[in-house]
Amino acid sequence: MLSVFDGLSFVVAVFAAWTALDLFQHVRAHQGGARLAWLATAGLAMGGGIWSMHFIAMLGFDAGAPVRYDPILTVVSFLLAAAGSSFAFLIAAGRSDRSRMFLAGLVMGVGICAMHYVGMAALRTSASLSYAPGLVALSAAVALIASIAALVAVQQERSAPWRMTAALILGLAVAGMHHLAMAALAVTPQTAAMFDPPGAPPLILAVGVAAVTILILLLPLAASMMGQRDKLISIIDAGGVGYWELTLPAQTLWLSGRARKYLGLARGEPFVARDLARKLKPEDMARRTETLERALRGEGDYAAEYQMRDSGRWLQVRGRLIRSRSGRPMKLAGVITDVTDRHQAFSALATSEHRQRLLINELNHRVKNTMATIQSIAALTARRSTSVEDFMRLFEARLIALSDTHNLLTANGWERARLRDLVLQEFRPYAEDRLRMQGPDLTLEAEQALSMGLILHELVTNAAKYGALSRPQEAAGCIDVIWTPADQEGRITLDWIERGGPPVAPPTRSGFGSRLIDTSVRGTLRGSASMDYAGGGLHCRLIFRPGDPRKA
Repeated sequence: MLSVFDGLSFVVAVFAAWTALDLFQHVRAHQGGARLAWLATAGLAMGGGIWSMHFIAMLGFDAGAPVRYDPILTVVSFLLAAAGSSFAFLIAAGRSDRSRMFLAGLVMGVGICAMHYVGMAALRTSASLSYAPGLVALSAAVALIASIAALVAVQQERSAPWRMTAALILGLAVAGMHHLAMAALAVTPQTAAMFDPPGAPPLILAVGVAAVTILILLLPLAASMMGQRDKLISIIDAGGVGYWELTLPAQTLWLSGRARKYLGLARGEPFVARDLARKLKPEDMARRTETLERALRGEGDYAAEYQMRDSGRWLQVRGRLIRSRSGRPMKLAGVITDVTDRHQAFSALATSEHRQRLLINELNHRVKNTMATIQSIAALTARRSTSVEDFMRLFEARLIALSDTHNLLTANGWERARLRDLVLQEFRPYAEDRLRMQGPDLTLEAEQALSMGLILHELVTNAAKYGALSRPQEAAGCIDVIWTPADQEGRITLDWIERGGPPVAPPTRSGFGSRLIDTSVRGTLRGSASMDYAGGGLHCRLIFRPGDPRKA
């Protein structure tokens, strides 16, 4: 006949099986140290539940004589149950196949049987105990088959109904195995005067069983809290956010893996709150202390941004004071976010608004210079033109020369142009043998390139009208354009020498070209110009200093 102890033992067995199988899900979801921790917890719950169920049922056992329990064998029976369950879960948590489930169930079943019979061996009484081998074998078979079935069930499906089914199977297996084993037990009373068997009295065993049962009841609550915390940290981590806690009043700092990564900490590297001083810049320490103290007083959230001293990365740290129901501060908890990209974007934006102000100022400067140049060309051309048509022809040619120089500057980011390219540009309409050019590679700043382009255009135009380029191809003259390297004072000498042209003579009056050349050389080119008409051709010498005239 079943007693209250039998019913209670069955409930404990089912509840322990449910708790252990629920914890087993965490074993399969973790790796490394966390996996071992969950494995030990699940094994403790399962082994402790089996052990509690057995000794709760034994409290209702009447041997017909005083009963005590051997403490050492009682503890060994507990360890056998816990170790067998842990090892079985370790096997089942690996690759999912039938052979592993069979082996895991076999290990758990052996653990259950070993716990029971070692626990029975711990019983001390004057009565004689014996077992029926057939029922002993049957009880072992029930434990093995039910253990395999439970592990297969929980492996197939992780939902609550399936875990409950597996827990009922395993609970029935443990309880059924116990009752079959007890049915195999034959008790023969022995006459013994005033027999007082050695060992612990049942009251102490009852206290131990109650403690283990309470532990089993607390394990799922603790596991649930840990599971929820792990899930929350995993979700936060997936969002690229680190988590931290500062427990009070000891101010013990705990950092998640992502938070440790942001702080540049190696795995397992010790780090406490005061170590933050070596990560922050010295000028941030006072602000950090003030912000922390204000948050600990409950005067506001912890919110600050710091640049790491070693990596240079920017971290945003936010936190809030957590209090108990009585209002006692428990901890400061919050998140760490890497905001380096945001700071870099702000810096780039500020710089962009500045690479913009400079461009606008430079554009204004160049537009004004270009307009002044065009105005000067128009005014000087108009003075020497005999008609509107003559003005249009000359003015258009000079604007085209100015535009060609602009094109060269545009190709070089409007910063500079090579002297060689400026010369070749003006000689494009003529045969290659009509130009002999010699000189080192020389680059002119934008304003100087504009002036040199206009000077070369005037010299080519004058040669085409009156000098070496005015004769037909069969009696063609040529022009030597030669420049020297810079001297000790940074001056360049450029010679324009016309050969094979008609005889030339100095002009009777100063024209536009000579005025433009003289003005440009003395202005942006910071030099001088001279004209020599002797020797059968024009010899123009320009002496100038390359470089930005605004920086001189």
